[in-house]
Amino acid sequence: MWTAEKLIALADSKPRTLVPIVLEQQSQIEALHARLTLNSQNSSKPPSSDGFQKPAPKSLRKKSARKSGGQPGHPGRTLVQVKHPDHVVIHSLEKCPCGCGRSLHQQPVLRYENRQVFDLPPQRLEVTEHRAEIKRCPVSGREVCAAFPANVSAPAQYGSRFKAWLVYCRVQQLLPLDRIGQMANDLFGHSVSAATVQAALDATDKSLAPFGDEVKRQLMSVDIAHADETGLRVMKSPHWLHVVSTRYLTWYGVHAKRGREAIDAFGLLISFKGRLIHDCLSSYFKLNCAHGLCNPHLLRELVFIHEQLNQTWAASLHDLLLAMHGFVEDRKKVDSDCSPKELAGWRKRYDTMVALGYVANPHTPLPPEARRRGRPKKSKALNLLDRLKLHAQSVLAFLYDFRVPFSNNQGEQDLRMMKVQQKISGTFRTLHGARAFANIRSYISTARKNGQEVLLSIDRALSGRPFMPRAPT
Repeated sequence: MWTAEKLIALADSKPRTLVPIVLEQQSQIEALHARLTLNSQNSSKPPSSDGFQKPAPKSLRKKSARKSGGQPGHPGRTLVQVKHPDHVVIHSLEKCPCGCGRSLHQQPVLRYENRQVFDLPPQRLEVTEHRAEIKRCPVSGREVCAAFPANVSAPAQYGSRFKAWLVYCRVQQLLPLDRIGQMANDLFGHSVSAATVQAALDATDKSLAPFGDEVKRQLMSVDIAHADETGLRVMKSPHWLHVVSTRYLTWYGVHAKRGREAIDAFGLLISFKGRLIHDCLSSYFKLNCAHGLCNPHLLRELVFIHEQLNQTWAASLHDLLLAMHGFVEDRKKVDSDCSPKELAGWRKRYDTMVALGYVANPHTPLPPEARRRGRPKKSKALNLLDRLKLHAQSVLAFLYDFRVPFSNNQGEQDLRMMKVQQKISGTFRTLHGARAFANIRSYISTARKNGQEVLLSIDRALSGRPFMPRAPT
């Protein structure tokens, strides 16, 4: 850091050398100021990073005339009686409660008024003993034994349904291994070791190879897929968790890299020919497919440039993108496409806003003495403008094709709980464990998206019959 005394001395001797120093320090001050003003409302930072000074919440949703809560015609969900209860308790009527006190013992029952109570039965593990007959062979005289079922291989072991419950607690509910053992002891009176839970996870992961192949095969042929990535710590070092998903399919992968090296290693998107929705990671644009960008990410950056840099073009473009989104949603309701004239009008307004942004943020070349080797550093506003111009077709893909979503919410939602797992259970100790966790989570997420019972699906996987998704028609 240059002190005032050093700058004065340098100015007296070499005044031209002050130019790059001042420019560099000005750039550093602007970068630090921008970093301090970043939050979850004007950047991609998560809300958990806001600390105690959380900004006032802002939503892209507009207020409607409807009241809050369930709307007329909404079916609603409440506890309803079942036709065949597990237990029936009869409450007899011996004396008349109307005040006369007469005995009703001899009176016939006219009908019943019934009420049902839903409750948990006492929790315990059922033990099934397998006994294999032993007989003596009349020919050889040797004792021979009947065969046990293939899944009964030890004198005492846990069954597939209980193992499925262990996997469910770890992968779906994200409980640490020690807490799963504590919970099993509290509920069932059986203290389960971490090794037992890990063995159930390994067995489930091993059984999901055909499922993983089928999910990859279907994802490569869909029209629109979502992709996203987030940091993951494995063996105390940073890794990346990748997701490719749709409304019905979820695939996770773990790799040490974020970009093209990971994409090539997975091999999933190399042959993808549909449209990929993502957050503008440059490696995705090298794929041979169409693209769509997450507009809420762009909207948050525009909010930052308007509020912190006082640039009005950003507010205008922010409102324009929201107006486009509202226009598309209204047209979807009436099943009407956008005419070429309307498309040209929207695009002209978009290009005008971007051009105004360049006017407010001109490319100012540095003086020769301030230039350095490598690519010149750009401001946050210029970086955004270059993306908006270069990838305009991807930004506005939702306008040209109504099937394209406005956001990458599908991919982000599929990643969100995987971040929660690290907050609850910490990092992964091995890369194999991280990949097994991601593989099982892919299976559970896909099963849930397809309306399958999660515990039953895990049980099926442990029994060698994993759920296989069917491509939607």
